[in-house]
Amino acid sequence: MVQTPEQKFELITRNLGEVLGADQLKATLAERDIKLYWGTAPTGRVHIAYFVPMVKLADYLQAGCHVKILLADIHAFLDNMKAPIELVQARTKYYEQVVKSILRSLGVPLEKLEFVVGSSYELSREFSMDNYKLAALVTEHDAKKAGSEVVKQVASPALSGLLYPGMQALDEEYLGVDAQFGGIDQRKIFTFAEKYLPMLGYSKRIHLMNSMVPGLNGSKMSASDPNSKIDLLDTKKEVQNKIKKAYCELGVVEGNGVLAFAKNVLFPTSELRTGHAEFVVLRPEQYGGNTVYTDYASLESDFAEEKVHPGDLKSSVAAAINTLLDPIREHFESAEMQQLLLEAYPPPAAKPKVVKQKKKHNKRPDA
Repeated sequence: MVQTPEQKFELITRNLGEVLGADQLKATLAERDIKLYWGTAPTGRVHIAYFVPMVKLADYLQAGCHVKILLADIHAFLDNMKAPIELVQARTKYYEQVVKSILRSLGVPLEKLEFVVGSSYELSREFSMDNYKLAALVTEHDAKKAGSEVVKQVASPALSGLLYPGMQALDEEYLGVDAQFGGIDQRKIFTFAEKYLPMLGYSKRIHLMNSMVPGLNGSKMSASDPNSKIDLLDTKKEVQNKIKKAYCELGVVEGNGVLAFAKNVLFPTSELRTGHAEFVVLRPEQYGGNTVYTDYASLESDFAEEKVHPGDLKSSVAAAINTLLDPIREHFESAEMQQLLLEAYPPPAAKPKVVKQKKKHNKRPDA
């Protein structure tokens, strides 16, 4: 179906938390389709919130955008060594397999995507020189501020965390894109890029931001907090147990991580996979039977009015998530994928057992 620039703009920006450069986006679409990238640093194991940007990438492809996915291996190492250098290569391969598996499960055509590994150009002479030029322009204050929501914050930070924002800004130029897509937690890096790239003679890019998805405990979902997120390879039982423990008070919508899952993951992925949004609250007949919801607002309203019990919502969300994860689990059952997973996330080395020496007591000579 032929789309007008206005229709493409609507598709590109729908459900986003914020857009920086909306007028620039409209002007570009009036002339041609845009090129954009989404980047991810291969650190901790991928969790279910990754479905959120994947759904948005499907929107971009439908709008005719040329989409690049950056596997930011150097960034992963720089971020307080979240990914030790000896594990970065394996984790990069793992992330590519996971992202492709998610997109396949959603019916997104992979041939329209371009995967790029950061080290393929970030170690070049030209990129390095631009990085040094940025280092001569950027203040410590600006670098630290830009990375404050993304780079791991510690009492005595390494210099690497200050390089992170500048490299992410340069990625926009070296990937040859019009826009960068990310979470709203990236906003300070995006405004940092808008300030400093023109100082190097490069154009200011468009920035598209998703809202952050709350974790199971109601706060930000984090790969480093196993209680806040669901791993894509968690077993069915693990998913059920995590959802069962999640914060979900009767009639309370604010900070409800289970409702947030339904809103940000289940409704959008259902629409992408089947062509229409649908979520079923499963209930025994004696309690009213199943209820089918075709929009999130109706579900939220019924929950707020206590027409949906937290126990029913939790069990239904767990069932829907397991259906979503089944093809991904299946992909990673092969011996090849199991080996890759082992190389990317080797089990921690067993601590050596400390053998206590028995005390030797002196015996009396006449004993």
